Amino acid sequence: MPLAKSKDRSKGTKAASIYDVARESKVSVFTVSAVINNKSHVGKKLRERVEEAIQRLNYRPNLVARSLAKQRTHTIGMIVSDIANPFFPMVVRGAEDAAQRQGYNLLLCNSDDTLEKEETQIELLLSKRVDGILLTKAAGDFSPALRQMIKQVNIPFVLVMRTYPKLTKDAVVSDDYQGAYDAVSHLARTGCRRIGLISGPLKISNAIARMQGFRDALQSQRLPIEKNLMVEGDYRIESGFRAGHALLSHQPDGIYVANHLMTIGLLQAAEEMGLKCPNDFRLVSFDDYPWLGVFHPKLTTVELPKHQLGSEAVELLVRRIGGSTEKAVVRKLQPELRIRESCGFALHVAKSASTVAK
Repeated sequence: MPLAKSKDRSKGTKAASIYDVARESKVSVFTVSAVINNKSHVGKKLRERVEEAIQRLNYRPNLVARSLAKQRTHTIGMIVSDIANPFFPMVVRGAEDAAQRQGYNLLLCNSDDTLEKEETQIELLLSKRVDGILLTKAAGDFSPALRQMIKQVNIPFVLVMRTYPKLTKDAVVSDDYQGAYDAVSHLARTGCRRIGLISGPLKISNAIARMQGFRDALQSQRLPIEKNLMVEGDYRIESGFRAGHALLSHQPDGIYVANHLMTIGLLQAAEEMGLKCPNDFRLVSFDDYPWLGVFHPKLTTVELPKHQLGSEAVELLVRRIGGSTEKAVVRKLQPELRIRESCGFALHVAKSASTVAK
């Protein structure tokens, strides 16, 4: 009977995976992999614990994967902060197109912009023996254990859209400062005198750059920087909605929003409050999409070169994988201001013409 029970159980369950071994022995997947591949840096007690877990679970390592341990897999890992954000699919497409041209496959992970999930995804990609990783960094520092793991593996990272010098100085980003500066300067040119901001999370490099561009543009236009017209969001719709209610209650005549999803939230708040753009406030948003033509009013935006960001990040990463020792590279790709109706430019022109006629 015990034999039959064991046989039935084996039919009804899947073979143990490396993740099961890691969970059973209470170590990282990377440590299990190091034991399997007989790496010398794993201590005796830790090695014995992992080996006992392997025996208990009857784990059988993937021989194909082990055969790749000492050579390139021609696979690149990519971790984005929020795949639900419409900004990222085109960035990923650019990365995938460039990777395929270079003979690489792309493994995509999503961190939900949380440090804990980001670390899990990095560990996963390292266990998959990727040759390099593209990363849109979540706010916060890596744990000491993960830093040690990355140091031991010694594969290149290239950052996308956000910088994090503690990991690497190689990055491909948009010129967020210039984009914000151009957006706010344009609002000022249309006649706005009290311009508000809905920023991204100010622990993130691109949100800081957009905030600085906003402030410097106001100073260059000799306009006041009003703290009650500056609200921090998190790049999601809900934060734009909350910030919209807080901001619009102070009656700014112009608003710059640091990403598209928060702009949707702002417009929802404005509708609830009975306010209309551009009559009650003028608006410039970050990032542009084909469907924005159906918005009323049509949105004035700062377009970011999404496909190019992904493509150039892969090109830089592949050079590092190939052994390039050139000086650290931070590429800043230029944004483009696209003027439509929400900035009130037509209203400003009509008002100026009327004043001249009088």
